[in-house]
Amino acid sequence: MHSNLCMAARASQPAQRCRRKFLRFFPEGFRDETYLAWERDYKAEAHARWSEALGKDAFRALLRKRAWSDVAATAVKIESRTNLLFSFEKMALRDAVRDANGARTFAEGLYDWLHGSGSMEARFARWCEAVASLPRRQTRVLTWPLVTVWGFLALPKEHIFLKPNVTKRAAAEYAYDFDYRSQPNWTTYASLLDFAATVRRDLRDLRPRDLIDIQSFLWVQGSDEYEE
Repeated sequence: MHSNLCMAARASQPAQRCRRKFLRFFPEGFRDETYLAWERDYKAEAHARWSEALGKDAFRALLRKRAWSDVAATAVKIESRTNLLFSFEKMALRDAVRDANGARTFAEGLYDWLHGSGSMEARFARWCEAVASLPRRQTRVLTWPLVTVWGFLALPKEHIFLKPNVTKRAAAEYAYDFDYRSQPNWTTYASLLDFAATVRRDLRDLRPRDLIDIQSFLWVQGSDEYEE
């Protein structure tokens, strides 16, 4: 216990303040029953559904069958049971993958982002290009939430979800110099991953399981839902 207190004490004052806020809402930390009910369980359940339906082998098999529309429909269905995307983003994506070309661009681009070759930076750049090229009806598809939600659902030990306004507020509360730009780009995503790694180190005595826990912690810091 003493070493845990020392770890918390070594964090910066803003980090300690954010930690205290989180623990005021969820005294048992990442194992708190209310935390699980409000923040974690529905995200973890979406990840479990993704792993079952669109895990790497199943995803690759669908691509081999050229079942791009099935990939897109399954991804949309899994995300639709969460509140991660705004309704206009959900609608923009549904419009974008409605035709075969859009579904193919989405499915092949997403597989490459999650499981393709090359560095994460190169894969992220290709994924942003794929999303930018999707058919567009009214609302733009290239938003930070739409670009980052799939990695977060599929591989939450590697990828994190970015809601811009909440994350910027959380970074300000944490006194982290978040390199944010509104157009999806690698520099900002890398900065977010570094922010998440910093928070994870500061909270390691609370035993965060993955980036679902870190994203939820940041949500508590930046969301209006958790105003004190």
